[in-house]
Amino acid sequence: MLGGDREKGSGLTITCGIDWAENHHDVALVDEAGQLVAKRHINDDAEGYRQLLSLLAEAGDDPRDPIPFAIETARGLLFACLRATGRKVYSINPMAVARYRERRRVTRAKSDHADAVALAHILRTDSDVHRPLPADSELVQAISVLARAQQDAVWNRAQLNNQLRSHLKQYFPAALAAFQVRGIGLDSREARAVLAAAPDPAAAARLTRVQLRSLLRKSGRQRNIDTWADRLRTVFTNDYLHQLPLVEQAMGYQTTALVRQLDAACRAADDLAEAAAEAFTQHPDAAEILSSFPGIGPLTGARVLGEIGDDRTRFRDARALKAYAGAAPITVASGKSHAVHHRRVKNQRLAAAGYVRIFGALPSPQVKEHYDRRRARGDRHTAAMRNLFNRLLGCLHHCLATGQRFDPAKAFPALGTPAEAAAS
Repeated sequence: MLGGDREKGSGLTITCGIDWAENHHDVALVDEAGQLVAKRHINDDAEGYRQLLSLLAEAGDDPRDPIPFAIETARGLLFACLRATGRKVYSINPMAVARYRERRRVTRAKSDHADAVALAHILRTDSDVHRPLPADSELVQAISVLARAQQDAVWNRAQLNNQLRSHLKQYFPAALAAFQVRGIGLDSREARAVLAAAPDPAAAARLTRVQLRSLLRKSGRQRNIDTWADRLRTVFTNDYLHQLPLVEQAMGYQTTALVRQLDAACRAADDLAEAAAEAFTQHPDAAEILSSFPGIGPLTGARVLGEIGDDRTRFRDARALKAYAGAAPITVASGKSHAVHHRRVKNQRLAAAGYVRIFGALPSPQVKEHYDRRRARGDRHTAAMRNLFNRLLGCLHHCLATGQRFDPAKAFPALGTPAEAAAS
């Protein structure tokens, strides 16, 4: 419905709030005086999207200056279609919406329509303290989808690997002795191939050296096959404690199921990593800037670029990027107390990619020198790594803003005086 007390084209600033749900959405439009201009309940389909555009048009929506809208979640087809129109989209944290709701009523009453109105009021009164979602390119959005999916697959792989390890410990210690060695894990191709063929101790002990060599070749291994087969044969035929035969067989069936899930997760992680790396190499910032940083390869670069995007107005300065990634410390001061902590509220994906990136950057002489200097000053390993991450993020923001490649001599200048060393 459209409010009858407002004439179209009156020049009032309109803001839109959308309370998102899985199958339907509540839409509310308010003007700069805080009056409800229009509201509607729409479905999450093409017809609902057309109804929303019609409602915005009746309220005076102009393609040159489209009505901005606020929503609690930054996902879904409706959100993607609205974002593609070029209008400003504000994704408001649900906790912030709850606090705004309490500003207008103390009864804690809640409804979908009231939440939509609250979202519209947030833009009306406090749009300057909220940041619209970045206007990232289509390629960067695709890189973000691939990089996040690959990271989810890696986390899923680690979870399944831990489940399999815990399960094997209950009845098949020989498998742990065979595959939990340096450079090899239960998620390796060799382990998955052997455990798929012999999921219990009895079946593993019956494997001959010829069968083991065949399984290793099938897994893709090309070197030291005879050495591997001899070692596996020795491990599997050693003396271990056993479960009851039927129980051991049943647990072997469970291992088969876990190995199948783990194999699917490993393949998904590998395929997504290849797709993300390929998409990353197509972006102009990849070869020109990001790849010039130590520790950033195609996959890590895809994760970093997917999280920070290519909208240069997204971060006001390097400090904003550091806070977003959780590298900048946070100060808590009240009365006589004053403490500095590391940030817990941050982009966890970017922080995880940053930690991997710093490990890859440590072989660089300038990076290693800075790390050793921080450790000599008393920093723990995590604090020294966080300091490196913080410093390299500042360099990344500068290089992206100016179009320069990373120069380690400028990023880590030689420190001549004790004062310069202490300031680093």
